[in-house]
Amino acid sequence: MSTPAWILGIFAAVMLLVAEVSAGQLVLARAWTRRGGTNTDIAVSHLLIGIAMTGILVPGLSTLPNAVWEVVFAVMTAWFAWCLRRESRGRGAAAVAGGHYAPHLVHNAAMLYIFAALAGPSVSGTGGMSGMSGMAGGSSGGMPALALIFALLLIAFTIHDLDRPAGVDGYFYVVGRRSVPAGSALAAAAAGPVALRQPAQADAAETAPRADPAAHTAERLLLSPAVAKGCQVAIGVAMAFILIVVI
Repeated sequence: MSTPAWILGIFAAVMLLVAEVSAGQLVLARAWTRRGGTNTDIAVSHLLIGIAMTGILVPGLSTLPNAVWEVVFAVMTAWFAWCLRRESRGRGAAAVAGGHYAPHLVHNAAMLYIFAALAGPSVSGTGGMSGMSGMAGGSSGGMPALALIFALLLIAFTIHDLDRPAGVDGYFYVVGRRSVPAGSALAAAAAGPVALRQPAQADAAETAPRADPAAHTAERLLLSPAVAKGCQVAIGVAMAFILIVVI
């Protein structure tokens, strides 16, 4: 299937925006310097997926060889599989399918499949950084059924995410937000995104001058469940599009 370059460019721009938003979330939350933060792994996953998919859609924007991306997404897939197992322990198969980490596991597993297909024998070239052109025309790594399964799962999770309100039950977790016990929906909605701080730092912050209102608004926007939901939905749509094209 031949896809117009302008369509690929639009999807690439959206994925680049997802990567930029995810990087901004990590910086604002200072996730790597504070303990107790939640969902740093999800923001990192969105950042990596955004960068990798931009390179697939527009090969000129590729950053790493396909083999390196395979290793990256193999690690991320294993991590989210462990997180989902931990989250759903003793809660049954329904909890596994509907768990908070389930879509992220599917996203990273689908990315692993895509890069494995790009590096497969059916794709011409050296296996370096080929993109959509290297997978077009039904080149799905010799496993079109698996590509179809991933596409259907992605569509199902995207519909589920679109139907689920953001900021109600903590399903769309935000990097830097403190954990809220299950069932505390009102508290989760009222908590708002926070940058994690040590107690002494929190006390000092109380007496510090107020930050610029525009910067505070931008921080609340980036560190909000609605933005987390938007990134998750955008990734699901773009990834399903790629898989449908290459089937």
